[in-house]
Amino acid sequence: MDQNEDFIPALLGDSHTIAVVGLSSHEDRPSYEVAHYMQSHGYRIVPVNPTYAGTHILGEHCYSSLHDAAAAVEKEGGRIDIVDCFRKSEHILPVVEDAIAIKAPCVWMQIGVINQAAADKAEAAGLKVVMDKCIKVEHGLHH
Repeated sequence: MDQNEDFIPALLGDSHTIAVVGLSSHEDRPSYEVAHYMQSHGYRIVPVNPTYAGTHILGEHCYSSLHDAAAAVEKEGGRIDIVDCFRKSEHILPVVEDAIAIKAPCVWMQIGVINQAAADKAEAAGLKVVMDKCIKVEHGLHH
């Protein structure tokens, strides 16, 4: 895997909509803190978590799947630019497969989320991959 992640600043600059897979409604959870930060910096957050499907997190409708989220965003004339993953490493492959299916340009695996097979699959499908990094930290470094 190409460890050169010089594309991150441009990716963050070009992206508008971030699907946050595994977003929790609990304010003390890292996923909530990160999503709230990105939202406060102008990004549209699309929560994806079957546990909270149909409810609202950070004022946004929560979807049970990436497919449902992508369909809803497309209806509004947008698209999901980044799939930000707050799932255990062993649960990442299906998320990556969904990200490929919805033609998301990028899969972002948060700190501690490491799945090389999933990363390789995403890259082979043409997606940019960021693994084991926090999108909030990277945004802070580059903006």
